[in-house]
Amino acid sequence: MTVSVSLGRGRDGADVPLDLTELLATRLLVQGNSGSGKSHLLRRLLEQTATLVQQAIIDPEGDFVTLAEKYGHLVIDAAAQTEATLRAAGERARIHRASVVLNLESVDAEMQLRAAGSFLNGMFDAPRDYWYPVLVVVDEAQLFAPVAGGDTSDEARRLSLGAMTNLMCRGRKRGLAGIIATQRLAKLAKNVAAEASNFLMGRTFLDIDMARAADLLGMERRAAESFRDLGRGQFMALGPALSRRPLSVAIGSVETASHATGPKLMPFEAGAAADMRDLILEPVVDAAPRPRERRVPPPDLLAQLDAFAAERAPAVVLEDAPRIEADPDTLWRLVSAVAAEPEADYRPLATLYQDFQLRARIEGLGRDVLDMSGFRMLLAAVRSGIAPERRQDDEWRQAETIAAGLPEDVQGVTLLLARAALDGLPCPDDAALARAYGTHSLGRARRQLSYLEEQHVIVLREDAQGRRVAFVGVGWQTA
Repeated sequence: MTVSVSLGRGRDGADVPLDLTELLATRLLVQGNSGSGKSHLLRRLLEQTATLVQQAIIDPEGDFVTLAEKYGHLVIDAAAQTEATLRAAGERARIHRASVVLNLESVDAEMQLRAAGSFLNGMFDAPRDYWYPVLVVVDEAQLFAPVAGGDTSDEARRLSLGAMTNLMCRGRKRGLAGIIATQRLAKLAKNVAAEASNFLMGRTFLDIDMARAADLLGMERRAAESFRDLGRGQFMALGPALSRRPLSVAIGSVETASHATGPKLMPFEAGAAADMRDLILEPVVDAAPRPRERRVPPPDLLAQLDAFAAERAPAVVLEDAPRIEADPDTLWRLVSAVAAEPEADYRPLATLYQDFQLRARIEGLGRDVLDMSGFRMLLAAVRSGIAPERRQDDEWRQAETIAAGLPEDVQGVTLLLARAALDGLPCPDDAALARAYGTHSLGRARRQLSYLEEQHVIVLREDAQGRRVAFVGVGWQTA
């Protein structure tokens, strides 16, 4: 079934339809300089489709929050949320089929990237049962998928760019139809822009942007200068959801308006210069400068323990003195205490390792009693639920050998599955896999099963009775 909405009117005065069904499968790219009417175009498109399909809007300037008043969109203020909450919100928005506006106007550039990346990743990780069609509109897309680095951290930029790439490159099968708008194509990552099959090109003046726009529309280079002559709200349209040939369209009217309207001319009445001088140059009393407080760094607990041990150490150290090694039961007890801390499943490994080192020093053990890789494997064993006395069994040693040959981030999931298979227990559910992987995203945790199967470590079978996992070559299988 084909569903079309009216985008505006062509030069002949006829309606220019937008095939919504085709748009959901082919994505849309909008380009135009500031003031060309991009936001008006997006608002027209969102209003025309609000009752036909779920919508998610990444709104860096708060332009689209007014859609909530007429169409019932849920407005999420990124300033009041954490990254984990935003990721969960993206997943839940798909599950409950809620149209959402992610308002980023009150956060800085760094947090805009992190918030948008987390929310989009949550939508992308939604379970397959909830892959309903969604229009995902990203305004000012060059901020979230930049072609080069800026003032934000590399980590935030990678998070946002990866989410935008997933949206445009892999989102179609998951029902995510990306609609991205940018002021300049030259500032937008090419791997993101290249996945769009529909284009609406507005007024632009720079040669490089006109040339790229002409290439995308299949126009000759000498015709590219026509983009300078487009008026506000006029766009050249091309694509399977719009027109098979470049077509001029004037965007139609909208029913809602942005809170942030553009500047308007008002009558100007200049005051007397003498009066203005007194107002503008009124003396300001400079407050006495406050002395800068010297910040004392927090004490390093491990360094304090080392210093305390050094004070108590004997004056003469025998070079041949045997080194004190911690017994396995003590290490197991210390790591178990670290794993039992609140939210320990989601804390960084380096933080947990420092906690372990602190506990080891309190016990009188050295900092190097267990290195990071050994701690990681022992922590995974503790989290798997295996009894400490069974860790020396040949079968469990074989399980640790299998896990050691895999990337570090999936070792915990591997040992959790191995313990269940060894004991013939039911396969761990999605929540247990997510905790072992250190994430709140159930979709991301489920993908680790597919990864382990691709690595020929497990065989995965899902049927009416549930999910089963068998380890290749050793004969272990979950119930």
